[in-house]
Amino acid sequence: MKIPTIALMYDFDGTLSPANMQEYDFMKAIGIKEKDSFWNEVYTLAKSQNASSILSYMKHMIDRAKAGGLSIKRQQFVEFGKGIELFPGVEEWFTLINEEGKRMGVNVEHYIISSGLKELIEGTSIAKYFKQIYACSFMYESDAAIWPAVAVDFTSKTQFIFMINKGIYDICDNSKINDSMPDEGRPVPFQNMIYLGDGETDIPSMRIVKSEGGHSIAIYKDYLDNSRAQAKNLVKRGRVNFACPGDYRKGGELYNAVMATMAKIKTDSYFRKLEKKNQSKI
Repeated sequence: MKIPTIALMYDFDGTLSPANMQEYDFMKAIGIKEKDSFWNEVYTLAKSQNASSILSYMKHMIDRAKAGGLSIKRQQFVEFGKGIELFPGVEEWFTLINEEGKRMGVNVEHYIISSGLKELIEGTSIAKYFKQIYACSFMYESDAAIWPAVAVDFTSKTQFIFMINKGIYDICDNSKINDSMPDEGRPVPFQNMIYLGDGETDIPSMRIVKSEGGHSIAIYKDYLDNSRAQAKNLVKRGRVNFACPGDYRKGGELYNAVMATMAKIKTDSYFRKLEKKNQSKI
């Protein structure tokens, strides 16, 4: 019997990293000492143009880099990604979970679904562990960023969940996304998904995964009361199964929640296969 595949899907900012990825080496390079000033400028730009906040931050990254005489080539963004801080245990997490999956008899795949910048994520030490990174990215001309190529907001995140469900990895391939596909032919059933996010922008994704039989986990900063309160509110509203602090170390709350969820997925998958096999004989 084919072993089930489990997809762990992660937001990035506030989920794997305690802050927004732009607030590390990128802001240092363009001379911004107060992170709020950058985001206030983004908000002002978006409001003045009645524009997407995601497209606005991407444009503002290019504008501020140019104004500071900074290279905005793709590799430079990747280099900035090396300075992104991660929650405790994140660097060891993926190997740990993959090994636990093998021991349990399941195949584990990891995905990023983020409104952050793909190029920055690719510079992190953990980029190699993801089967696919779905995030914002730029178009490049002569290797210089000139225009947003992909903008991922809270609603478009759900598109990538369906792509994972169907085993589609090319963002530009809209025909396959809309094609009908029988449930039994989908590489990753919704029931085999675990979505990890930290806030309001993840609610549509959390809700879809959970309503389709999958599982969602809210990540919060244990040292911030409002972060904890927001996560617990998501539990009360039925958006997530668990709320856990951003600590990915073995034996922690998050580790235990994911292990229990993976065990449940394995048991449920076996049950569905056995049920279907039995019914086919009648």
